[in-house]
Amino acid sequence: MNPLSLRVAQKAATPAYAVVAVAHRLKLPVQFASLDAGKSAELTVPASSTASEFSLSSTYPVLRLLSKYTPEYAAALGTADPVKASQIDYWLDFCVDSLAPTAAFKPLSAAFSKLDSHLKLRSFLVGYHLTVADIACWGALRSSPIFNKQLRAGSDIGTYLQRWFSHVESLDFVNQALSDIEKAVNDSNKAKKDQGSFDIGLKDAQPGKVVTRFPPEPSGYLHIGHAKAALLNDYFARHYEGKLLLRFDDTNPSKEKMEFEESIKEDLSLLGIKPDALSYTSDYFKQLHDIATDMIKKGLAYADDADMETMREERLEMKDSKCRNLPVEESLRRFAEMTKGSEEGLRNCLRAKINMQDKNGALRDPVIYRCNLTPHHRTGTTWKVYPTYDLACPVVDSIEGVTHALRSNEYRDRNVQYEWFLKALNLRWVHMWDFSRINFVYTLLSKRKLTWFVDTGVVSGWDDPRVPTVRGIRRRGMTIQALREYILMQGASQKLLELEWDKIWAKNKSVIDPIAPRHTGIVRDKITKVRVVDRDSFKPYAKETLKHKKNPDVGMKTTVYSSELYIEFADAKDLSAGEEVTFMDWGNVIIEKIQWTEDKSFIGIIDISLNLDGDFKKTKKKLTWLSRAIPEGRPELAPVKLLLLDYDFLINKKKLEEGDELKDFLTPVSEFKTEAWGDWNLRLCKKGDIIQLERKGYYIIDKPFASEAEPIHLILIPDGSAASTSLKGTPGETASAAGSKDASKKQSDGKGTSSPSNVKPNTAKKAAESAAKAKSAEKPATPKAEAPTPNTSAAKPVSDVDASNVNMYKVTPVYGNGPELSGKVGSMYVAKPFY
Repeated sequence: MNPLSLRVAQKAATPAYAVVAVAHRLKLPVQFASLDAGKSAELTVPASSTASEFSLSSTYPVLRLLSKYTPEYAAALGTADPVKASQIDYWLDFCVDSLAPTAAFKPLSAAFSKLDSHLKLRSFLVGYHLTVADIACWGALRSSPIFNKQLRAGSDIGTYLQRWFSHVESLDFVNQALSDIEKAVNDSNKAKKDQGSFDIGLKDAQPGKVVTRFPPEPSGYLHIGHAKAALLNDYFARHYEGKLLLRFDDTNPSKEKMEFEESIKEDLSLLGIKPDALSYTSDYFKQLHDIATDMIKKGLAYADDADMETMREERLEMKDSKCRNLPVEESLRRFAEMTKGSEEGLRNCLRAKINMQDKNGALRDPVIYRCNLTPHHRTGTTWKVYPTYDLACPVVDSIEGVTHALRSNEYRDRNVQYEWFLKALNLRWVHMWDFSRINFVYTLLSKRKLTWFVDTGVVSGWDDPRVPTVRGIRRRGMTIQALREYILMQGASQKLLELEWDKIWAKNKSVIDPIAPRHTGIVRDKITKVRVVDRDSFKPYAKETLKHKKNPDVGMKTTVYSSELYIEFADAKDLSAGEEVTFMDWGNVIIEKIQWTEDKSFIGIIDISLNLDGDFKKTKKKLTWLSRAIPEGRPELAPVKLLLLDYDFLINKKKLEEGDELKDFLTPVSEFKTEAWGDWNLRLCKKGDIIQLERKGYYIIDKPFASEAEPIHLILIPDGSAASTSLKGTPGETASAAGSKDASKKQSDGKGTSSPSNVKPNTAKKAAESAAKAKSAEKPATPKAEAPTPNTSAAKPVSDVDASNVNMYKVTPVYGNGPELSGKVGSMYVAKPFY
C-alpha cells in the first residue's frame, strides 16, 4: 500500500495540534508546509483498486479518516469497536460544534462544564483507554484562546477537566507534537525575516498559459543578480505549468561574444534551469526594422543628428530637439542612410516621439535605433543599424507570446515606456512585474564596474573567486544547491534588500558539511617537529580511517602513524611540559619536554609519550598532526604541499553612493596565501572537490595535485561566521588563508597579495620593515638540546634552520594507488529539480 501524505500548515491561525499528535501516535511522517488560507492540515490518500487518489483538508475530516484507514490505526485510536466508534464520532462533532476557537465565552463555559461532568468518574472520554476522541478534544482546547487564558490564570475550569487535560498533555507523543509545532512556527518566523514572498498575485495568470522570459545580453558572465532574475522567471513558469523562454538580447555587436552566450547557457543549466525555447533578438531584426519604419510614417519616431552631449542637455532641460518635427520623408531618408551605414547615417539615430516634457526621463524621446558597423556575431555584416533594448524588449516579448515580463526594479521608470510601445504599436499586451534587485554589502554587480576589475587586472578573470559571477562564487566553493535555494528564499517581492553574505554561506555550509571529507593541513611557517619518547617501540604504519566520522558513505582514507611527527607552531607554542592533549584521530599524548631556541622564536623539537587510552573528553586541546615518517616502501604516503588561499572583498565600503569614486574604495590586499603541508590523501582530490581541513575550515580544490614540486591550491570557503564574511582588515593589514584564528599570519608574495608592490607606498614601507624584522627573528639560535637521529624508516627531517622553505620529503610521485574520493563530493554541482 502506498503511504499516506500528511501535510500540516507551518503557521496557521488554528494549529492542527490533534492531527500532529495522532501522526506521532501512528508513527506517520508529517511535513510542515505553507498551505492555502484556511487549511490547517491536508491528507492525501493514494489511489487504490476501489478509489482514485483524493485529498482531505482541515482537522476533523483528517482525524476521522486516519482513525479508520487500517485495522492497526483503528486499534491504536480506539475505533475498531463499532459502538466505541460511534461514541468517538459524537465527541468529534462536539469539538466542531462546541469547542471552536472562535466560540464566545458563555457557550465555551457550558462546554467546559459538560466535559468536566463527563470526566468525573472517567479517565478518558470513551472507554478505558485513550482514543482519538481524547486527542481531538485536547487539540481543540489547546487551540482555544479562552481556555488557555483561564488555564494560565488558574481559573476554575473544572477539577476533572483539568486533571484529564494535564494527563493527555503529559503523554510522550503529545509532547513531541507540541515540540514539532513550536519548531515549525519558529522556523516560519525566522524564514520571514530572511526571505521575501512569491505571493505577488500575477495578473491574469492562468495555469498552462503563463509564459515568462529571461533575456540576457551576451556581453558578460551571469552574476548573482542575473541568477535571481533567471530563477524567478523559471519559478513562475513552472508554478503555473507554463513556459520559460531564453532570449539573447544581441543588439550591441560591439560588446557581444559567442563565449558569453555559451557561458550563460552553461550557468543556467547548472542552476537547474531548462528553458522551453531559445531565441535571439536578432531573429527579429527584419520585423523590428519594419516596425521602426512604420513608426516614422505614423509620426511616432524621427531621425536625430544631435550629438550625445546636446541630446543629454536637451533631455535634462526637457527641450525638444531641432529634429523632432522633421518631415516624415526626411526622417525616412535619414533612416535609410542609417541602414546603409553611410557617413550621414552614422551621424543620426532614431528616437521615439513620446514627450520631452514628461517628468519621467524614460519618456523623453528615447533612442530606439543606432548605427554600429561592428560585425554581428550571428548576422555578420547584414545589418549596420540595430534596435535598442527599449524598443526590442516590448516588441519581441509581445511577438513571442510572453504573458508576464518579470524584471528587477532598476527598470521601474521604464515600465511606462514599455507600456507606451505596446499601446502605440497596437501589440498584444504583456503584464509586468518588477522585483527587488539583489544587493550584497561590499559587492558590486554593475557589469561596467566588474568589467573594469577584469580589464585592469585587479582580478584574474570573470571566474575570480572575488567576483560575484555565478562562476566566481562557484569557484569560491558555493554549491549550486545552496545558491538556488538561497535566491528562491528571497522571493519576488519589491522590498529592497541589502543583504549580508553570512546567510548564503551558512546555507552553503549546511549543504557541504554532511559530505565534505575531513583532511589534515599543517601551516609550514615554523613547523614544529615532535617525537615519541619510546619511538623505537614501533615502526611507521598506515591504517584506513573514515573520511567523515558521521557519514561513512563518504569513504575511507589512509592515515599514517609514526614516532616522528609535525604539528603547527601556533599549537606548539602554547603547550607546556606535563600537559596532556589529544592528537586527533589517534589518542592522548603527554608533553614530556619542549626544546625552545634561546630567543624563544622557534621550537627545535617536542618530546611526547603516548597515552592512547586516556580520556579525550578531559583534554582541553585537540591538535592536528602529520607523520614525518612513512612506512617502508610506501613513498606515495608522504604529505603533499598545499597553498591555502583566502579572499577579501574587492571594495572596503558596504555600499558605494552616487559620486563615490571606485578607485578610492578598493581593498589594497584582497588575496591571501599560506603555505602548508597536507595528508597524502589530498593527492587524489579532483578540481572542484570540497573538503574540510580539520580545525581550519572548508576548502575547494582549485588546482589538484600535479607533481611534488607544485602545491595543491585550496580556496577557503566562507562558512557564514562573522569572521569569514566580514572585511578581513583595514588597508595594509594582513590576513591568513589558513582558516583557523590562531593560524600563521605569514603570506606569500603574488598578484593581489600583500606584497609591497600591491599596497600604498607608506603601507608597503611598513610591510617591508615588518618582513625584515620577522625574517631576522625567524633565524633560530642553537637549541638547548640537539634532536637525536630519527628512526631510519622516517623521511629526512626538516632542518631547524629554515623550517618553512625546504622539502619535507623527497619521494617519487605515485598515482592512483589509493581510493578515489566519494562521488558525492565530485558531483557537488549537479543541480536537482527544485519544484
